[in-house]
Amino acid sequence: MPYDIDKPDAQWRAELTPAEYRVLREAGTEPAFTGEYTDTKTTGLYSCRACGAELFRSDTKFESHCGWPSFYDPKDTDAVELVEDHSHGMHRTEVRCARCGSHLGHVFRGEGYPTPTDQRYCINSISLRLIPDEDRPSSHGEHRP
Repeated sequence: MPYDIDKPDAQWRAELTPAEYRVLREAGTEPAFTGEYTDTKTTGLYSCRACGAELFRSDTKFESHCGWPSFYDPKDTDAVELVEDHSHGMHRTEVRCARCGSHLGHVFRGEGYPTPTDQRYCINSISLRLIPDEDRPSSHGEHRP
């Protein structure tokens, strides 16, 4: 799939740390319970660490105790791309940034969490950058929960 942001591999390697590159561009996974946003309660917006696209809002983040930040819904349905993933002998649904194609994590359904969507977007902290509401410029008429 063509993405709005398409950079040569060498440019991604230059712009990202080795750990960011491994997760975002090679579909790696950070170790459980090590990410900076696993237990964060800050109100704000989570964007793609690779391209800055707005992906998730803090009001959809919930405690799943799985070791990675969990969200029950993306900021909007076009923010992420869902791709069938049959790696490691499993059948999962990969979550990618729809703007640059970077790997974010996986989405799981039907696990019984008390959320409005019964979905758990299990996202690597290293794939995200949190922009606290107090640091975000407010545009006229914008409502921030």
